[in-house]
Amino acid sequence: MPQNALRQYLEYLKNSGIKELYRPESSKTITLDKLQEKYADCTLCPLHTGRIRFVYGEGDSDAKVMVIGEGPGEQENLSGRPFVGKAGNLLDKMLIAINLPRKDVYIANIVKCRPPGNRNPEAAERLACMPYLVEQIQIVQPKMLLIVGLVAAQSLLGNTNTLQWHRENKHEFLGIPAYVTYHPAALLRNPNWKRPAWEDLQAFQKELEKLP
Repeated sequence: MPQNALRQYLEYLKNSGIKELYRPESSKTITLDKLQEKYADCTLCPLHTGRIRFVYGEGDSDAKVMVIGEGPGEQENLSGRPFVGKAGNLLDKMLIAINLPRKDVYIANIVKCRPPGNRNPEAAERLACMPYLVEQIQIVQPKMLLIVGLVAAQSLLGNTNTLQWHRENKHEFLGIPAYVTYHPAALLRNPNWKRPAWEDLQAFQKELEKLP
């Protein structure tokens, strides 16, 4: 049932003109900070029971690119920041390779609290957090989305297809072009995937450079 509910929610977003339903305050940064404060004590799903820090997101509130991952790990749970530690360092290098310093993007995750043992977040957990992510996208209004990892891709794009399928096809979320590549943690586990990941990033950069 939760997986069906997640798909229904994504279909609702697709058909509702959802981007017009939210009116950010005058300062995007202030708005994001206020929302982080507002949601920091969230108890909508069981993940809050293992939470040390609520990992909302960080970066440029006017970024052209928003990077979306799966969820916080151990280091993120301790620091309250997305993508730190070894996976975060690799993500930084991936972004620098396409001339995108971390400070110039906005980074968020599908879920804001760490799943126990770094397991994949369940459908009900992803559904509970999805409105938070949608708000972030509405406020930042990025021109492109870079989705890292299969769980994030399936969650945002509403299907159960493989990572390869997601990488090879064009996507949109809320009308924003979305590109999919490997999660940095997966690249650390299997360095053989770094070459196809680099090809993904080059394709992303090519489209990014077309933006005004």
